[in-house]
Amino acid sequence: MIQLFMNGGPFQGDFLDPKPALNEFAGQRPKEVEFRTENATGGLMPVPFKFERRGDCGLPVSELVPRLGDHIDDLCIIRSMHTDNPNHGPALFLMNNGTITPTRPSLGSWLMYGLGSEAADLPGYVVLCPGRPVRFAELWSSGFLPGEFQGTYINHSNLDTQKMLPNIRNEQLSPEQQRRQLELLRRINSQHLAEHGGESALEARIRSMETAFRMQFAASDAFDINREPPAVRAEYGSTHFANSCLLARRLVERGVRFVQIYYGNGQPWDTHRNHNATTENLARDIDQPTAALLGDLKRRGLLDDTLVVWGGEFGRTSTTESTDGRDHNHWGFTVWLAGGGVRGGLAYGATDDFGFRAVQDKVHIHDLHATILQLLGLDHERLTYRHAGRDFRLTDVYGRVVHEILA
Repeated sequence: MIQLFMNGGPFQGDFLDPKPALNEFAGQRPKEVEFRTENATGGLMPVPFKFERRGDCGLPVSELVPRLGDHIDDLCIIRSMHTDNPNHGPALFLMNNGTITPTRPSLGSWLMYGLGSEAADLPGYVVLCPGRPVRFAELWSSGFLPGEFQGTYINHSNLDTQKMLPNIRNEQLSPEQQRRQLELLRRINSQHLAEHGGESALEARIRSMETAFRMQFAASDAFDINREPPAVRAEYGSTHFANSCLLARRLVERGVRFVQIYYGNGQPWDTHRNHNATTENLARDIDQPTAALLGDLKRRGLLDDTLVVWGGEFGRTSTTESTDGRDHNHWGFTVWLAGGGVRGGLAYGATDDFGFRAVQDKVHIHDLHATILQLLGLDHERLTYRHAGRDFRLTDVYGRVVHEILA
């Protein structure tokens, strides 16, 4: 799975859920919809971007993402997402961990726990971000699951693998000497475990050291996108997001189970002011790399068994904030999925005429998680872990698999 996470929350009506009524009733607050959210907002804010029907499916795509439109027949667009909280921290936790609190395992950790990793020489769960997303490492924590299942954070702002992966190589000891050292540690730790059984933290540390040793050689290759042909580099582009998309493809083809990409540093999609101009710049930055990733995966035969998910922690309001911005909106927003067994060329669910609230075939975050697990071969009700006297799962006691979007 590759998750393209738009930190801050994009506006659903700008991309794949067109709402002509926003322009028709601009500046007004029609009584048909309750536009209440966390802050006071003004009238309806028009969308200046045009839409065109694309592909065999004929779904409308914004002019903001013309290259993504080339792949519309592969996209499953969920227009009826909703979540529980309009604040970044709790919403990020719910989208990543299935709860608004920071103490639970993340989605990637549950996938690692349920499926393991096919990558013997690389972490099975990699997080790419050229900075620090809000709440940072709590978003890819393994919680109460064994520590070996947590995400490995990589700041790829510098493409020099020695700087991207600091301390990955031991310059003082040869690989043979390191192996002997690691074997000694393994024997000492094994003896300790035999005398003090059940120390999961120590077991996880032993496995992490083994992975780190093997990464010295495998990671230098996997994370070096300069080894890609110039034509492929040009296809993706040269921005941070482009590099992360290319890195994601290189990692999944080497067996990494879950690659999570956070867009930019902080929360760039949090457009409380200057929404239209900012969104236009952001869209321009993601369009080419996202389309390249989908095309590259498909060309290599990887899209059939790689699930790509795009979206933020919530959406944005149809009404204005500070005259030219949009506030947080958890009542209705859009995510899209591609590959991995979903139906392409499909728009599922709907928001109201103004794109504010999900009103038809509503999909909660728990439902999205249940569906993702189903697509990856896991039953969300049976994927449990015993902790503190009860069985926990990613979807808690909720969640419905959205069978209508499965191929």
